[in-house]
Parts: sequence; C-alpha cells; structure tokens
Amino acid sequence: MATINLRDFYPWYTHDEFVEVPDIVAEELLADRRYQKAHRRRVYRNKSQYSLDADDGIENAATFTAASPFEVMEYKRLFCRLCRALNSLPEVQGKRIEAHYILGKSITEIARAEGVGESAVRDAINRGLRNMKKYLNKI
Repeated sequence: MATINLRDFYPWYTHDEFVEVPDIVAEELLADRRYQKAHRRRVYRNKSQYSLDADDGIENAATFTAASPFEVMEYKRLFCRLCRALNSLPEVQGKRIEAHYILGKSITEIARAEGVGESAVRDAINRGLRNMKKYLNKI
C-alpha cells in the first residue's frame, strides 16, 4: 500500500489529505501526471511547427496563454460555489446530476443502473438544477 496526498492530484483539495491506496493505483496516478507533463512540454516545444489549420487540436493550446492569478482564483471560487450547490441537493438529485453532467452518462444509462424510469431521472435532474440555481442566487 502506498500513501498519496490527494492535494497533489486533485486541484480542489486546499489542504493535505493523505490516503493509502494500492500500489497499482499510485503508479497509475503518477503515470498520468507524467503523461500530462510530457504533453504540456510537447505542446510548448512544437507550437511553431504546427499549422493553425492542422486538425489535431494543438492550435487551441498554442493560442491560449496561461491564466492570470486573478483568473485562477475566480475559477477556484466558482468551482467551490458549484460544489457547495451540488452538495446542498438531496442525495438522489446530486448523484443523478453528477452522473449526467460530470461523468457524461445518458439519462437512459442512469435509469437502467438505478432501476427507475427515464422520466424520474429527467425530473430529478431538472429539479436539482432548479434547486442549485436557487442556492446560487441566494449566495
């Protein structure tokens, strides 16, 4: 078992949170971090060698600059507000919104996994979004 700090892998952790995970999970997390670092390095080094009409998406990465500290703080604040709004929902609504919008599952997949009708899932998601909107308007 390896001990990892969740703050190193997830940007929304604001304090150190140490967790024991199997060695294979720790290796995968480290391999993913190395892959992301290598990708950023490749994009940075090869900006001038790609045409802007290339179809590999590198032109997007080449045209955007790093976010300013103010923008980073605004994104973090917005992310925290959205997390609080999602956590304020009843468990069923929160799980269904997370599955649909964050995990990218279709309403049919969610309904099949929970053993309920699609309309129940759709209604729960819509009610949850309305409740999140009310919560965010109060803040």
